[in-house]
Amino acid sequence: MAYQADFDEPGRSRPRKSLGFGFLVLSALALLGVLVFPTPYVIEQPGPAYDVLGESEGKPVISITGAKTFPTNGNLDLLTVQVLGNRDRTPNWLQIFSAWMDPSRSVEPIDAIFPPNQTTEESSAESTAMMEQSQQTAIAVALTKLGYEVPVELYVSEVTKASPSSGKIIASDFIRSVNGEKVSTIEQLREKVNLYDGSKPLTLVVSRNSQEKSFELTPVKDETGAYRVGILVGYRYEFPVNIKLQLGDVGGPSGGMIFALGIYDELTPGSLLGNSHVAGTGTISEAGEVGPIGGIRQKLHGASQAGAKYFLAPADNCSEVIGNIPEGLEVFRVKTFDEALTAVEKIGKGQDLSQLPTCTTN
Repeated sequence: MAYQADFDEPGRSRPRKSLGFGFLVLSALALLGVLVFPTPYVIEQPGPAYDVLGESEGKPVISITGAKTFPTNGNLDLLTVQVLGNRDRTPNWLQIFSAWMDPSRSVEPIDAIFPPNQTTEESSAESTAMMEQSQQTAIAVALTKLGYEVPVELYVSEVTKASPSSGKIIASDFIRSVNGEKVSTIEQLREKVNLYDGSKPLTLVVSRNSQEKSFELTPVKDETGAYRVGILVGYRYEFPVNIKLQLGDVGGPSGGMIFALGIYDELTPGSLLGNSHVAGTGTISEAGEVGPIGGIRQKLHGASQAGAKYFLAPADNCSEVIGNIPEGLEVFRVKTFDEALTAVEKIGKGQDLSQLPTCTTN
């Protein structure tokens, strides 16, 4: 019996070739879409680590005049997070898929990093302002710990347009009281404003050109339900020692604790770190409280990549620290500048570290 090799017939092979070609075209278009189409995400990844006891761009990160300084050893790293993408240009899908597979990186909705009502330039300016305020607070904390008197005033840095304060309060006003009660911290001001009950306006007293002025303000609720009067405030310190902090384009408030430790080290005899390599992160308040930061996972990996052996993490970030500690990195949790100082002193002296608090699941 003869069998006909019908699969060799020209008329029957063309549909298969056309189908294969069409599949290749679709695959190419899909790949092009993955490479080109924008995404609603940005990528957070480890940024550079800066030794605050060293130099940045050829200049000392910490420069002190007006007080005796002492030699330091070891490394005290301030950590950063690099954001890949912004509202003008987001990562492509191939980059997003790659970041999802990398434990040192995270994919975040763009609105979480760049608020919809802010331009990229505004976000950058805000980050720079937060870093400057953080540096000033770090200086104040370190000098206060060393026994210096550091006078401080609460001042208005910006007034929001079309807000209750617009046309009344101006930038550079110093805030004195709310409803007759003295306020000297941001927390106190926020607390007084949020006591507003709607019955009558708040009375805010400010000092302007050495003269006190009184204004009635009616707070409004923001999207979180908190009351606001439409001002951004900060601290104005009078430092008895001239301290300048130089760190290029780094922004945000998360370097506060590390700056304070570095300043303290340079103003005290001996080397706080010994020859140890310590990294860390955390905001610092005027009361010396260490606050949580974003990007803790990236900073843990950034510390490890920079060669650090020890890491100081804010206590409120512990839930994100657990399960994300790179091999070879020992992490200690801190709530205050005093706790951070104790940890670094023990590390520098080579003492037993087993009793230092760590992040646990309990």
